[in-house]
Amino acid sequence: MKINTILIAPVLTEKATSAAQKKVYTFEVDKQSNKNQVKHAVETIYGVKVAGIRIVIRKGKIKRVGKKMTAKKAMDNKLAMVTVKEGTISLFPQV
Repeated sequence: MKINTILIAPVLTEKATSAAQKKVYTFEVDKQSNKNQVKHAVETIYGVKVAGIRIVIRKGKIKRVGKKMTAKKAMDNKLAMVTVKEGTISLFPQV
């Protein structure tokens, strides 16, 4: 798997930006990626030293849509919380 396809986007929620002060950055990653691939991608793209990674699969919500109110399920997301040992990632706003 290519390095630029592993990391999809940074997660910029209130919880993620407050965790960024403690050097824990949250990214949405590809569903087939594992911890080693995520670590290698973050280290090469952002030039930081990774201390640890936690991966969570966030289940998609079921919503009722349309005139007949049929149930549709949103896609599942895979999130990686990356703890950085050395350096910082400038994508996250400093509060």
